[in-house]
Amino acid sequence: MTVEDWAEIRRLHRSEGMAIKAIARELGISRNAVRRALARDTAPKYVRVSRGSRVDAVEPLIRELLKATPTMPATVIAERIGWAHGLTVLKDRVRVLRPYYLPPDPASRTEYDAGHRVQCDLWFPPVLVPVGAGQAGSPPVLVMTSGYSRMRWAVMIASRQAPDLIAGHWQLLQNIGAVPRELVWDNESAVGCWRRGKPVLTGEFETFRGSLGIGVHLCRPRDPEAKGLVERNNGYFETSFLPGRTFTGHRDFNTQLTDWLVLANARHSRRIGCAPTARWATDRAAMLAMPPTPPSVGWSARVRLPRDYYVRIASNDYSVDPVMVGRFVDVAADLTTVTITCGGLNVGRHQRCWARHQTITDPAHRETAKRLTQHAAAARDQATSTGRPTGAEVVVERRDLSVYDAVFGLTKPTRPAGTHHDGEVA
Repeated sequence: MTVEDWAEIRRLHRSEGMAIKAIARELGISRNAVRRALARDTAPKYVRVSRGSRVDAVEPLIRELLKATPTMPATVIAERIGWAHGLTVLKDRVRVLRPYYLPPDPASRTEYDAGHRVQCDLWFPPVLVPVGAGQAGSPPVLVMTSGYSRMRWAVMIASRQAPDLIAGHWQLLQNIGAVPRELVWDNESAVGCWRRGKPVLTGEFETFRGSLGIGVHLCRPRDPEAKGLVERNNGYFETSFLPGRTFTGHRDFNTQLTDWLVLANARHSRRIGCAPTARWATDRAAMLAMPPTPPSVGWSARVRLPRDYYVRIASNDYSVDPVMVGRFVDVAADLTTVTITCGGLNVGRHQRCWARHQTITDPAHRETAKRLTQHAAAARDQATSTGRPTGAEVVVERRDLSVYDAVFGLTKPTRPAGTHHDGEVA
């Protein structure tokens, strides 16, 4: 009997109220067939009668071997039982029987408390992004994913060095408006690594987490599953964000990524059963408040300004007001700006260049340098015309070195002529 006949018999009997005899007459089948169709609640299904397998005869031997050694390979089992046939059918039976003898090993579901952990990672997008000066590259993207709400934040940074990485963290935390209680990282060189069986943070990241008052969990080496949320997001970005997009620079990349994340965070997540934005209010309320004093982030250095009036940040040179030549200046740089100060006075400010090995000059600094050079040359010419000695003509007094020998007792002092040992004059 086909499924169609079974369904029609039940319809005629339940919906039309026809008797068994009438249904048999209507469909041209026997009354016993009608009774069988009405007696079964499931549709008829063809099932092939099993003819058995060659493995059935040796299954007791297989069970005995698996009972003694549950992890025994199928090839070893075939050797022990003297199997002379194909291995495929034997391996299929061993695969079915093995779980009955292995100890239970259930996988625990990882749950996250609200506001507790945020997983971090660097994503290197497989596209070329213009970074200036005719150069293009694939700068890293700092990605952060909340464990509880699954909210995602990301920003492209200039490099994976500690100053840029920490500056990226601070920028995203400012966008979040709160601080999670713990960041989860793998063995990123700018964050830390495992040494002698213990996680050790770098000095820069230790200072940063201390300023925020949070913890940092370093995953063990070769354990990507420990931060699988953010790892999966990296693949999600490549399949959902990148296709069909072009970028004019890193600022355009960050703008497009930020706009897309608004949509991505509003999409339904099958794992949590709702969109990340639906959980975000609870997640953010459980996080820590922003620190009252912003941490020191980015590049910072204190150098004496050389005569060429340039300072270097990440392989690029930036000009400084030449008036400050020879003085100590403080250099600070974040992801967007380079600022040079001297005693609190701003003596240089430039837009951060993400290209490498470039020289960035302020036209005002160049003009000041030309003017100062002309004044110095005029002063030298005036000194030469008036006859005053120049630096090359100054006579420096040279002291007799024997005086120092006498002071340290290396030689006896010379007595003046006409004196005795007791100091009396002859």
